[in-house]
Amino acid sequence: MEVSKIVTVKNLEKSYDNKKAVKGISFEVYGGEILGFLGPNGAGKSTTINILATVLKNDGGEVNILGHDLKKEAKLIKRGIGIVPQDLAIYEEIEAEENVSFFASLYGFRGKDLKDRVKEALELVGLYDRRGDKPKTFSGGMKRRLNIACAIAHNPKLIIMDEPTVGIDPQSRNHILESIKTLRERGATIIYSTHYMEEVEAISDRIIIMNEGKIIAEGTKEELKKKVDDEITYSFALDKPNKFEDKSLYEVDGVTKVVLQDGEANITTKKSKDNFNEIISKITQSGCRIESMKSIEASLETVFLELTGKSLRD
Repeated sequence: MEVSKIVTVKNLEKSYDNKKAVKGISFEVYGGEILGFLGPNGAGKSTTINILATVLKNDGGEVNILGHDLKKEAKLIKRGIGIVPQDLAIYEEIEAEENVSFFASLYGFRGKDLKDRVKEALELVGLYDRRGDKPKTFSGGMKRRLNIACAIAHNPKLIIMDEPTVGIDPQSRNHILESIKTLRERGATIIYSTHYMEEVEAISDRIIIMNEGKIIAEGTKEELKKKVDDEITYSFALDKPNKFEDKSLYEVDGVTKVVLQDGEANITTKKSKDNFNEIISKITQSGCRIESMKSIEASLETVFLELTGKSLRD
């Protein structure tokens, strides 16, 4: 059975003050999947998310969401999507139930249908027992969960989440991740933008990695890990990292990438090359003493490091 395309993006472009933030990217989102969006600050990730959420207008390219052209039918698209913004969009002074009811009523729901949708949304995020309380009495994690309830009460086909777990406790984070998986099981399609690598690994069916306005990798966790599966990264903690020189390491047969970060030299090399002793020799010749060492097998973190030359930090 062919899976439907919920979102189609072709050659998307967006600039700020003559600086391109998004550089002609293209991708698709399929029905019933969780698509994880990864990228450091300035990658163009948030800009892309905000264009899909109809918050920003693109400068070039084509976007089709739920069968509608973004430029011509933005109002129709808005009815079919739910947006969970990074900044909380709730009213602190009115009860949790009234918050959800207000946002659901904007989509035309009334009476019993409205009450049922509010109840279902609050139950999903684990806040139905706090429905009569005001958000100003909630923890940060509970406010985030209420934010999600407000975005999903109208039962949208596509849910766009931008950093929904920033600055919250682990219990609330786990609750949100479980809620997202439940939404997918109920038929929703989700675009999930985050800085947390472990969240993407936990819930995403497919992942897009952005850097400097471009998509640099796309695929399942397994497909992305295969990109570096024939390589291994050695991480050396150095006593004098300021003396470390990467040029000599690139002379070693099999070494593909050298990154110095937080006092550690991360050296990626082909597994097929027997060059470990030579790598050690080059490091010590530069005047550094190795304080500790670990090897890092292929993971999303090493994929990201390999593709961008940097780690994904919060």
